[in-house]
Formats: sequence, C-alpha cells, structure tokens
Amino acid sequence: MSALFPRSARYEELVPGNLMGPHVLWLMESLCARTELGTGTRVMDLGCGKAISSIFLAREFGVQVWATDLWIAATDNWKRIRQAGLEEQVFPIHAEARALPYPEEFFDAILSVDAYHYFGTDDFYLEKLVRHLKPAGQLAIACPGFTRELRNDEIPEYLRDFYFHQQWHSFHSPAWWRRHWEKTGAVEVVCAEEMPQAAEIWKSSTQPDNPDAPVILADAGRLLTFSRVVARRLAKS
Repeated sequence: MSALFPRSARYEELVPGNLMGPHVLWLMESLCARTELGTGTRVMDLGCGKAISSIFLAREFGVQVWATDLWIAATDNWKRIRQAGLEEQVFPIHAEARALPYPEEFFDAILSVDAYHYFGTDDFYLEKLVRHLKPAGQLAIACPGFTRELRNDEIPEYLRDFYFHQQWHSFHSPAWWRRHWEKTGAVEVVCAEEMPQAAEIWKSSTQPDNPDAPVILADAGRLLTFSRVVARRLAKS
C-alpha cells in the first residue's frame, strides 16, 4: 500500500498471488491519470495478466472492459471476475496481441500496462492495433523503460546480463516511444513521459524473492523508469 496510489489502496485484497511483475494496479492508476474514461466506455485491457487491472478499471471508472491476455486462460480470469461481481462489465478474452479478435472501431480506449513492450516495438504493430479504436479513441501504455536510450558500449556492468539475457533491451525511453508512434502518422501523441511514481513502483519489486531485485537496487533510479505514453487515433489512420 502506498499513499501515492489512493485508488489502488481499495483493491489490496486482489494483489496477493495475482502480480506478474511490477505492481499492476499502481501502473494502471498512474496511467489513468492521463486518460479520459467515461461511464460505459469500451476499453481493451491489452495484456491484462490475471485481470485485476480490468477489475480496477470497471469499478473505478464504470467502463466495460475486454480483459485480453495470451498467458492467462480466460476461464481463470472469469473466475476472478465473477468473484468481483463484474460479469456484466468485464469480459475475459484469450488472444495473442498480433491476432486480436475484435472488429474495427470497436473500442473507445485501449490501455496496456507492463505488456506493450513485448509486441509493440514492431514498426507495423501500432497501425494494426489502432484499427480497433474509434476515431479519436485513446491508446495509453505504461512500460518499464530507461530514462534515455543506451548504446551497447554504455550499458553499466550491473545491468549487462539483464539487458541482453532478460530482454531488457525491449525497454525504451519516453522519447523513443513518441518517435516510434508519431512516425506512423496513425496517432497524435498527447504525452510521452516518465511516470512520476516510477521510483516507488520499482521499489515495490525489490523483495528478496524477486530475481530482478539486485539490479533494481544497484540502479538506484539512475536509468530504470516507466514510460507513460498516451495518444489519440487520427481519423485518417
């Protein structure tokens, strides 16, 4: 629990056993501070993991959520959704991010936390994804990242093994994400910035049983951050 995340504090009972990385509710709360979600809005929670972020969205903002994930079975997420009493608002979907089963212009918003960097660095992915958004619909992501892009000869020793072997080379700076999205002409980037609560979120991942903890502690906030990027689909895309 953290005073920086008052909305998430109401959902601490969902956290034990359901985190798959950094604190997903904290990431989602910070991301939502930069988005506009009205009651009844259709939202895709892309890479939702165990769907607690989808439950959070439905309860906090009154939206309908399509909880979309490849790694977690839809039946398992449905159990959590039913336990939360949200059968009419949250719909679990088992799908690969590159083969989404949705119609074009279906969603008002697509949100993704701690997932987009696994598939969204492809130069062609954004244009395919935003087809599922209504014109002017929002795309918002929160990803682990670096404060700046690193050349191979700039990688500090404490980070080197993780960078090359733990796929941390998929981490990017907010400025990189802005360029990556803007070059497609498919969206207008509203913000691309470091998440202001990044240090607190990384600190939550330093428990002794987390194999990433030593490198997070060694970094001490020098390079590791979270990129928060929000855009709107352009009508012509």
